[in-house]
Amino acid sequence: MSKTKFIFVTGGVCSSLGKGVSAAALGCLLESRGYSVSLQKMDPYINIDPGTMSPYQHGEVYVTEDGAETDLDLGYYERFTKSKFTRKNSVSTGQIYNTVIQRERKGDYLGRTVQVVPHITNEIRNRIYTLARENATDFVIVEIGGTVGDIESIPFLEAIRQMRYEHGPSQVLFIHVTLVPTITVAGEAKTKPTQHSVKELLALGIQPDILICRVNQPMPKEMKGKISSFCNVKEENVISASDISTSIYEIPKMYKEEKLDQVVLKTLGLELGKSNFTEWEKIIKSLQSAKQTVQIAVVGKYISLHDAYRSVYESLSHGGIANEANVEFIKVDPEKLDKTNVKDVLKSAHGVLVPGGFGDRGIEGKIAAIQHARTKGIPFFGICLGMQCAVIEYARNVLGLKDANSTEFRPDSPDPVISLIEEQMDIDQMGGTMRLGSYPCKIKKNTLAFNEYKQELIYERHRHRFEFTNKYKQRFEEKGMILSGISPDENLIEIVEIPDHPWFIGVQFHPEFTGKPTKPHPLFAGFIRAAVKFSRKA
Repeated sequence: MSKTKFIFVTGGVCSSLGKGVSAAALGCLLESRGYSVSLQKMDPYINIDPGTMSPYQHGEVYVTEDGAETDLDLGYYERFTKSKFTRKNSVSTGQIYNTVIQRERKGDYLGRTVQVVPHITNEIRNRIYTLARENATDFVIVEIGGTVGDIESIPFLEAIRQMRYEHGPSQVLFIHVTLVPTITVAGEAKTKPTQHSVKELLALGIQPDILICRVNQPMPKEMKGKISSFCNVKEENVISASDISTSIYEIPKMYKEEKLDQVVLKTLGLELGKSNFTEWEKIIKSLQSAKQTVQIAVVGKYISLHDAYRSVYESLSHGGIANEANVEFIKVDPEKLDKTNVKDVLKSAHGVLVPGGFGDRGIEGKIAAIQHARTKGIPFFGICLGMQCAVIEYARNVLGLKDANSTEFRPDSPDPVISLIEEQMDIDQMGGTMRLGSYPCKIKKNTLAFNEYKQELIYERHRHRFEFTNKYKQRFEEKGMILSGISPDENLIEIVEIPDHPWFIGVQFHPEFTGKPTKPHPLFAGFIRAAVKFSRKA
């Protein structure tokens, strides 16, 4: 761990400035220069994790390979870098206090008064050091959630202040992301909010080394000079983070042009190394030179908040990159969808995707969308709940089981084609009842799934409670549905598909959590390929 350098990313002025994307982009740039990185998110909320939080409150829940329910920023970290992360890369105030209180109950503190300093701050530092020790990377980039000035963030800021004091500026670096707003009437960018934000940090004992300033347009040299003099930061260390036009995957290139990676390495006294950025250049070129546009209808419960399905949208974009296509989204509220208007609502869709979720709200609208896609030959992709809805739709309209349903929505259904995992029937506590994390799946040869994956054994991440009910397997197969993916013990159906359809597949897992722009997930690439083909016929 002694060689590991620590980079802390804080945010000021307001939330949603892009700390997570900035941290991920920096990781990408450092990797392009031959360094290894790991990233960690420190969230100040008191929940243990976002698993039981509403997507409207917190966006999607991103699932790691080892089954941790984490902040969506970990999705950015994995998509922008070569690393894979675990539960150790996601830390919350709830986890920290829970650990400290458990130790106090066991008597580990030998009767001493347990306080924020040193006990809480020591545990925060311990989480960072453990990650550095186990991963042995050149850099650990830690994003501190929230905004400087929030009362919840203070213990985290105190912990990183202590680390700078202990290890010095050659091993610990502070980056502060702030806003330089433009007053619309005057048409002038204002630096005062950034100055005040830095003063807030200084009051807590932290002097930022680098400022990343969110602006509408790139900052002129004069403005950087003004911020430099007022905030005690070198002018070359004031980085302009202007709004991008096409895709978030342009952000690493923007920071490269602003020399963020060079500034970081120079500040820490490290060699620049040769930058190999060709892979990302290809992605940007592909995005900018897309030959066609496809429209994908996303029929989901939380479509009013883009972050609720962030990984789905990103994976669809990756599929576009793989097919030199620009992907546009038609966001469809399933509660406003039924058999009478589904044709009109989906008339311009070249593909229909029903993402995961919980609860019965909008289920009948999703089923109507699936029936329309199935009968009209529109490429369809169902993920988790989307796959379950596809099974229910097929049972009702092909098998003739008119009351088919999931026990999640109708516990007394006479034909529960989707039901609770049997061994968990007696578990009531939320958050502990799901199949979470990476599980194996065997794929049958000569199927659509095998054609896309091109391998017989895959591993995918799960987050669900309900499964395909096995007693109906034979009836589905007799009526033409192929159960193309199954767990190695042959107890759990993972993938369903319809052979006499251009592209119709439902998966019990969440493939959106494993795709990268540099390596699109095969199912998303195949789905967009089918949508492109459909668009040419439409």
